[in-house]
Amino acid sequence: MALEIKDLHVEVEGKDIVKGVNLMINDGEFHVLMGHNGSGKTTLAKAVMGHPSTKIKAGDIIFNGQSVKDLTADKRAKLGIFLEFQAPVEVEGVGFVNFLRAARESTSGSTVDMKQLMGEIRDYTDKLAIAGGVIGRSLNQGFSGGEKKKAEILQMAVLKPKLAILDEPDSGLDIDAVKAVAQSISEIYKKQKMGLLLITHYSRILNYMEPQFVHVMAGGKIVANGGKELIQKLEKEGYESFYNGK
Repeated sequence: MALEIKDLHVEVEGKDIVKGVNLMINDGEFHVLMGHNGSGKTTLAKAVMGHPSTKIKAGDIIFNGQSVKDLTADKRAKLGIFLEFQAPVEVEGVGFVNFLRAARESTSGSTVDMKQLMGEIRDYTDKLAIAGGVIGRSLNQGFSGGEKKKAEILQMAVLKPKLAILDEPDSGLDIDAVKAVAQSISEIYKKQKMGLLLITHYSRILNYMEPQFVHVMAGGKIVANGGKELIQKLEKEGYESFYNGK
């Protein structure tokens, strides 16, 4: 078992956002979490990663049999948890490749073979259609919204986490980029056999993917669980059908 979220309650700036979420993601499982803006999806993701903006009021987060709710984000990362941010920050003066090298050494606890690392970076740069000059810049400095998203997926490929949480990897992407990102995520997931939680508003990216489990979040709670049939229901009826308990 990779991740178990148990009756989790989370507040941000004194406001209750996540209100009793239960979710289990086993090794090698692909889950999707859908919901409208403000439903609590991003706060849930940040709470699992240990983002300092979130405060856990009740419940627990168990990762590979260990409670991590009191661990800092860097310690959770070393255990194998990865979060792709909805809005990645720019870090001036920190080279993208140097960041990847340092992050991999920190999470793996071993020295990186730079030749091997550069080979992996070039491989996914091509697959994600990332312009060659992008990786020579500071981390996310001057990247477009789409480039930032692609760079985060490249980071996931290089860091090889046990659990990856992707917060709206399709936002800011054009149609071709959505397909390339979706295919790369699927390839990385299958190759590395990680647990995967993908958060999205829209079903477009899921046209190129095969999630095993789909969850719908509303009002800080998961209100529906199932398979791809939930995506079809959302396409036909929208989120209102779930709010009304249909």
